[in-house]
Amino acid sequence: MKVCIIAEGCYPYVVGGVSSWIHSMIKLFPNIEFNLITIIADRNLSGKFSYQLPNNLTEIHEVYLQDVDWAGRHRLRKKSVRLNKKEFEALRSLIIGEDIDWITVFNTFSRKNISINNLLMSPDFLNITKEFYSLRYSDITFSDFLWTMRSIYLPLFFALKYNPPKADIYHSVSTGYAGIIGSKALAMYPNSRLLISEHGIYTREREEEIIKAKWVLGIYKSIWIKQFHKMSKCAYHYADLVTSLFEQARSLQIELGCSREKAIITPNGIDARRFMDIATKDPEDWHINVGAVVRITPIKDIKTMINGFYYAHKKQPKLKLWIMGPDDEDPEYAMECRELVKSIGATNIVFTGSIRTIDYIGKMDMTILTSISEGQPLTILESFAAKKPCIATNVGNCHGLINGEGDYFGEAGIVVPVMNISEVTRAILKLANNPSLAKRMGMNGYKRLMAKYRIEHMEEQYKKIYKILANMSGIPYKEEAFKLTK
Repeated sequence: MKVCIIAEGCYPYVVGGVSSWIHSMIKLFPNIEFNLITIIADRNLSGKFSYQLPNNLTEIHEVYLQDVDWAGRHRLRKKSVRLNKKEFEALRSLIIGEDIDWITVFNTFSRKNISINNLLMSPDFLNITKEFYSLRYSDITFSDFLWTMRSIYLPLFFALKYNPPKADIYHSVSTGYAGIIGSKALAMYPNSRLLISEHGIYTREREEEIIKAKWVLGIYKSIWIKQFHKMSKCAYHYADLVTSLFEQARSLQIELGCSREKAIITPNGIDARRFMDIATKDPEDWHINVGAVVRITPIKDIKTMINGFYYAHKKQPKLKLWIMGPDDEDPEYAMECRELVKSIGATNIVFTGSIRTIDYIGKMDMTILTSISEGQPLTILESFAAKKPCIATNVGNCHGLINGEGDYFGEAGIVVPVMNISEVTRAILKLANNPSLAKRMGMNGYKRLMAKYRIEHMEEQYKKIYKILANMSGIPYKEEAFKLTK
């Protein structure tokens, strides 16, 4: 049996929650052959892997959302694209968003002579764009509108043009471009099956990014957002099963177009055994250590964390903040965070760079996460495994993890509003000045983890899912294929 994982912008280039999850999933089933389709911006990242790849990952295929067919120095010399009537209507349905004929769209982009550059510059694309403009956007400058439409459809066309290799099960780790490639795979190989696992709800995350983006202005924000909605609806339609991490996320998927019957919940899980003998705090360390195991990126809102800690430190000088994670994903933002520390005169803040979580987390007194968007953060579960309380913003499933969902273990930290410096300060001081409370909350988190969020729970769930999909398509397999790594 062959499983093809489709991921966008993460594994194996970036170390982090989703990447770690994919890596663990592949290692979990050593008797299953995995392929990987990984979607990245361009060829600059090609082959720059941050993981030692598992032996059962036999092929990696890179898909670039910008490539030489459009902007490269060696433009392809191809004849202009001519669409037949059915192809034209399918492209029109895609752009205008009326009952999209995805099958014809997939078939059109499977043509060997298709050139994305020529299609975007073709009379067909121009005429469809003119119609779309006349219907809804005639009060803005057409030339700007046309070029924006080309920039919106450029990455989607590259995803559509890619022909995935044959596999028994396609496992897309989001909707979006990964979902489009998974959907096209099902159109190409009808006996295969498609599973979508969303750690965060892709459409909502892109919507938040577009709303905040400075490079997208005015009405163009809504056009971008509608485009991501179209892509997710396509993925939900073609998927056989769609997983989410918690009930609120499942409800969002259904609201965005996923059939209720397909949507199931599969919580994250971590290997609690890794945290059994971790290094603990040196008895001579008099600091009250606050640990943030986090990528230094805008979505993690490190600046609110720094400012909140700064005001807490003014009232409790024993506090020390450890920001532990890679800073190379967004070097400009990482530099801004370091400059912020200098400009406000904050002390006792350490940037460690990438670490092994188990080497540090046992030395912390609490952990903190100030993200503006999350799914079900592994860093909170790791905090619980180390019996540490966590301060986290009220995003994703953070509230459920910290305060519980249908259990009676009690609070395992403090939930704070997004981008609220004063509440972050208050939460840090509350735990710093009440060590017995912090210890009790840490133990509550540990009990919750052991009851619901151990990796064994997640392993068994995905074993069942893969078996269900294999049986649905009549894929011959041996029981040994689902033997889990111990």
